Amino acid sequence: MNPVVYGLPNCDTCRKARNWLARFEVVHDFVDYRANPVPAATLKDWAAKLGGWDKLVNKSSTTWRNLLPQRKSPGSDPEWTLLLKEYPALIRRPVAVLPDGSVSVGFTDNGFKKLFGR
Repeated sequence: MNPVVYGLPNCDTCRKARNWLARFEVVHDFVDYRANPVPAATLKDWAAKLGGWDKLVNKSSTTWRNLLPQRKSPGSDPEWTLLLKEYPALIRRPVAVLPDGSVSVGFTDNGFKKLFGR
C-alpha cells in the first residue's frame, strides 16, 4: 500500500511536497480533496491523530480570515466536519497518510525526510 497525499493541485506547498516525493522516488497516491471530498469520519480520525481540529485547520489562511465570526468556533465534531466540507481549503496542506495509518500535515524538507525515511 502506498502513502496517500491529500491536497490541492494548485497549492504551492502541495507542489513542493509532490516534487520532493518525485525527487526521492517515493511512490504515493495523490488525492485532490476538493474534487474528491474526504469523508467526515476520515476528517475526524485525522484530527484525533494530529491532536485536535486546531492541528488540521489552517487558521492563518485567507479562507479562515474571511469566515463569519460565528463560523470560527465550531463546538462539535459534526460542526467541524461540516465547515471543512464546505471549505476544503481550510485543511492544512498537504495531508500525508502513511500505510500504518499515521497522519502528518504540512511540508518541510526535513519533515518529509524523517516521515519517509530518506
